[in-house]
Amino acid sequence: MMTIAGCSVQEQTAAAPTPAAPVHPLPIKGRLVDGDPQELPPAVAESLVTNSPVTFSYREELTHDEYHIPLIVTALDPVTYVGAPLGDYGVTAFASLSIIDGDRILGDYTAKAHVSKSYTIYSQPTHQELERAARIAVREEIDQKLYADSARLAQAAADTNRAASPQPPP
Repeated sequence: MMTIAGCSVQEQTAAAPTPAAPVHPLPIKGRLVDGDPQELPPAVAESLVTNSPVTFSYREELTHDEYHIPLIVTALDPVTYVGAPLGDYGVTAFASLSIIDGDRILGDYTAKAHVSKSYTIYSQPTHQELERAARIAVREEIDQKLYADSARLAQAAADTNRAASPQPPP
């Protein structure tokens, strides 16, 4: 009689993060000069206008990584056949956002998010699902930084509007 012993393994999921707060526009409006309007953090997308001296520049970069348990180990390990992880796939997203008014930088924000998921002989995550989760996470992080800085951005918006409006002669 042969007995097979196994262990239970928790699989790390790459679920998309849920926004901590409802999305709302920034206190400053601007136009996009660099980046894809379909791939912006929600707060920035809500703050786009076509006729503003303030500009937004947004960039994302993705890197992929993988870890694999050596085949000789997994082939001989009985837990492989009951669904133990054989390795994992990961995606790291890096994002940067600059808010500029003429020659004045109003804000410079960066964020980094990493998402990974284990795979077994029975299931594998797709790179597309990991990329989507990493992009959502990094955009949420940029939004949170913007919301935390909203009082200063509101003051910068007021300064920009004051400078743009004509001054009456003395």
